[in-house]
Amino acid sequence: MSIRLLHTADWHVGRTLRGRSRVEEHEAALDALVALAEDGGAQLVVVAGDLFDTAAPTPESERLVYRTLLRLAEADRQVLVVAGNHDHPRRLGAVAPLLDLARVQLRPLVVPPRQGGVVTLDVAGTPVRAAFLPWLSHRHAISADELLTRDADQHNQSYLDRLRRISGALCDGFDGEAINLVVGHLTAVGGLMGGGERAAHTVFDYAVPATIFPPTAGYVALGHLHRHQQIAGPAPTFYAGSPLQLDFGEGDNTPGAVLVELAPGRPARPEFVPIDAARRLRTLTGTLAELELLAETTGDAHLRLVVRERNRAGLADEVRARFPRAVDVRIELTDERDRERAGNAGGADATGPRRLGRGATELFDEFLVHETIDDARLAALFARLVDEDAAEGRDDEGDDPRPEAGDAA
Repeated sequence: MSIRLLHTADWHVGRTLRGRSRVEEHEAALDALVALAEDGGAQLVVVAGDLFDTAAPTPESERLVYRTLLRLAEADRQVLVVAGNHDHPRRLGAVAPLLDLARVQLRPLVVPPRQGGVVTLDVAGTPVRAAFLPWLSHRHAISADELLTRDADQHNQSYLDRLRRISGALCDGFDGEAINLVVGHLTAVGGLMGGGERAAHTVFDYAVPATIFPPTAGYVALGHLHRHQQIAGPAPTFYAGSPLQLDFGEGDNTPGAVLVELAPGRPARPEFVPIDAARRLRTLTGTLAELELLAETTGDAHLRLVVRERNRAGLADEVRARFPRAVDVRIELTDERDRERAGNAGGADATGPRRLGRGATELFDEFLVHETIDDARLAALFARLVDEDAAEGRDDEGDDPRPEAGDAA
């Protein structure tokens, strides 16, 4: 008998965009996720880590995450959750016993199979065996002795060896009588980054091949990379992707989740379902005139604008006034001549002896060249301020605060 599984990951609740809250967008995306579980007939839900964006989430973020987990567990659905690298394992561990009462099984740390690292479930009369592989950092996987005495490449091999042994122990009881699942949060070799992941945890040091999972696994549900994708390996291995775009580097990602039909001994049948509940993130590049032509095509998307204009005072403010939804405005040097002028003006000698004996106006003019700011008003205003300051200095020279000879001290 087959079952329907919903695979999601990388919610990153609490993530802001250049300081702007996105809580309403997160609410909409997670509402859509719950609706997908209901409409898609999911009987089991797996959340493969990074529920939160920070290890110290706000009460508002915690309320949204735990409320969503409880909603996913409605209608007799069971929910399996592992911690990601952004989650605080002890913080999640504190609420795990309460969530367990609502059919939400959460594993913040790697534990042996007999201690909860593997669970056997009855899902609509079908046995399901699930192995939990939460995020495992180098410092927890590698002993202090090895960190002090071995080279970096040896550490990487030690990390891989440990992950392989851990996976082997967790999956050792997989057989053809049940649907065998792995729920993990890690970097798989060959995976494409979505653009908004924490760089330190996606480098080669943490990459492991999908061959650590055995062919007896019916489906490997991964989190950590924000782009939905399949990873080549002996078992069907998929990243769900995030349910919303989290950073401008993810502008090409399609947010969503995966509905999977599973049965013992039969190939998994995954279907990626896009989720379009949150605002998109778009990057537009061009002159101000070219950007204005695109203004009506952006809908309600958050915008990053790269403006290819000669810099001038107030240009960024002018762009923001014309694009109220712009959260990031960057002025890009327009041509090779500008870049050459900026490079010449910004050389090491410009901050050293070349400043000695040079006037403030000359130095300010050089600063404008370095920043490729072509605005005569700024140069004139600065020169006027310098002249006024010099005039005040000359007036002050006649006022000697010291007492005249013969006055009382």
